[in-house]
Amino acid sequence: MTLVRFSNGSVQNADKLDFSMLKNTEESNPRKKTRRILVAESDRLSYVGQNFGVGSMKCNNLCKYYVGVLNKQTMTMEVHEAQLFNMQPVIPGETTDSAKPQDTTQTYREKVDLLIEAFGTNKQKRALSSRRLNQVGSETLQQAVAKAANTVIGEKGLEALQQEVADADSQGDLALHLPPCNANADKREDVYPFDELLSPVEFGALEQGGAKMAALTPEELKKMKDDGRCLSIVKHLENLPTESESRDKTARCAFYLSLLLKLARERNITRKFGQEEGCPRIIQGKLFKTFTVETFNNGRIHNMVSSSMRVKLAAYCLALLLHMGNMTADLTLLHRDLGITEARMTEVAKSMRLTLVKPARGKGDNIELQDDSRLAALVLPLIKYDHFTERRKRKKMH
Repeated sequence: MTLVRFSNGSVQNADKLDFSMLKNTEESNPRKKTRRILVAESDRLSYVGQNFGVGSMKCNNLCKYYVGVLNKQTMTMEVHEAQLFNMQPVIPGETTDSAKPQDTTQTYREKVDLLIEAFGTNKQKRALSSRRLNQVGSETLQQAVAKAANTVIGEKGLEALQQEVADADSQGDLALHLPPCNANADKREDVYPFDELLSPVEFGALEQGGAKMAALTPEELKKMKDDGRCLSIVKHLENLPTESESRDKTARCAFYLSLLLKLARERNITRKFGQEEGCPRIIQGKLFKTFTVETFNNGRIHNMVSSSMRVKLAAYCLALLLHMGNMTADLTLLHRDLGITEARMTEVAKSMRLTLVKPARGKGDNIELQDDSRLAALVLPLIKYDHFTERRKRKKMH
């Protein structure tokens, strides 16, 4: 079924129109076999509409139309698929071949401006004149900016400017992945609020996982330590507080931290993540939403941990360890657990405005580990690092 719309208004005597439908003869061509031309002729004027090319209606490609026909005898409705045609009048003697070809070098804006100059109203001409004056002013401003930029480049040097831009971009990217921070807090515990890391509902869902962590035997802890993947967790489980409330909180945080570390070591994440460890559904949803990005591959949506998400995991793990360790965390153990470089871990700690501490030389069996460890502490007021100066110093040392 065909629906027609006349571009120059409604037709009063539609019964006197003679309609003809023409189809493309190249039926073997899938692009042309559906092309149709509808012709409507009357005594005064002829109308032509087509479903392809410039004069076609774009809505035919975006949606389908149906027409319902009511049978008054049976009182049933028949639904037929319809196609819309925009009928335009054809003036005899006017052909598109005799028309002058358009100047392809002119843009659409330039063509519109020429029409405004020839046929526009006074208001349109004033707007055109104002826009051209603004364009001249913009070009003058661009020339001034280019001249100033060349002067700055000549004074500082291109390499120094590129390094400053790279440093600024790096710091900006890191800031997007840091936990919510209250730099003006009076207490250290409120700088990176615990509720922003784990809401009360999420913390309550970790009860069973925390109980499993608290019940680990020394042999199981030794096995985890030998594996070398959860050193930060083993350190806190070996020194669980005796007070019940603090012990329970540390154990629950250790279980959540183990999920974060496992997530950081993987790239493509499936919906079965954490099921073996007994991860609650609410925690799994939080991990997927906060620390993964969705990608589309082979017709399916996949969750993956990108490089930026690994930085975010490092920042949240560090904030969680601060609450577990009286606002002090071991950066050396954490960067080994996450599988990132120590320089990257230090950069994250500095972005969180933490104070870096090198512990005093220890005695006994743990002397080697203590000598290699580097701690990060949250000290008020928060320290602010000059990243640009420090990076230049490191380059000079090399």
